[in-house]
Amino acid sequence: MSAMSQTQQQLTMMGEYHDGKSAETRLLRPGEVSTGTTIMAIAFDGGVVLGADSRVSTGSYVANRTSDKISQLHDHIWCCRSGSAADTQALTDYVRHYLSQLAVETGRVPTVKTAAHLMRRLCYENKDNLMAGVIVGGWDPVAGGSVYNIALGGTCIEMPFAIGGSGSTYIYGLVDSEWKDGMGREEALSLVKTAISHAMARDGSSGGIIRTVTVTEGDNDREYIPGDKLPYGP
Repeated sequence: MSAMSQTQQQLTMMGEYHDGKSAETRLLRPGEVSTGTTIMAIAFDGGVVLGADSRVSTGSYVANRTSDKISQLHDHIWCCRSGSAADTQALTDYVRHYLSQLAVETGRVPTVKTAAHLMRRLCYENKDNLMAGVIVGGWDPVAGGSVYNIALGGTCIEMPFAIGGSGSTYIYGLVDSEWKDGMGREEALSLVKTAISHAMARDGSSGGIIRTVTVTEGDNDREYIPGDKLPYGP
């Protein structure tokens, strides 16, 4: 081993040598590629706002620039997907089927909590084979608007707001400073758009357009912001 290789190995062990790869890509196994996204949800009095960018990346290659990462699970229950597109699409298909079956059998509208725990169970029991980070949010007659964050590995936590994906690391400070308890519908929607646009400007794996869904008892209001009309840009 050369002197340079020994030095690099020592610095790597000490965490001081950078080989040009990010912490995310450095730990990938052969054949794996990094993925990225920015997803977010905020509960407000009377509902939930969910938002996501639209870029699907495969390493440094953009596989889809207008993907829809917000999937409907039931009438007023939605989820934002991050991680492997194939894994999260399969998970949402399963949960959608289970919730539909549950609604028929019980004659009642399923709760957001039930949807989140179904998703959590699937993620946790298959965590060795999945790469899926999901935010489940929506409105139900029991809890009103609620948001559940299901991280990689299957941990499920109810939160007043949740952010996820590779772009989320750039906006934790922004969201912490701008979020406040008791936000209204328009305030929550504005914060989701602003935060995601900031993440898209900084994160190379997030981009495209912003899609949002505002879920209330009365309706599901879908909206998108094209790339040339984002609240913030480089």
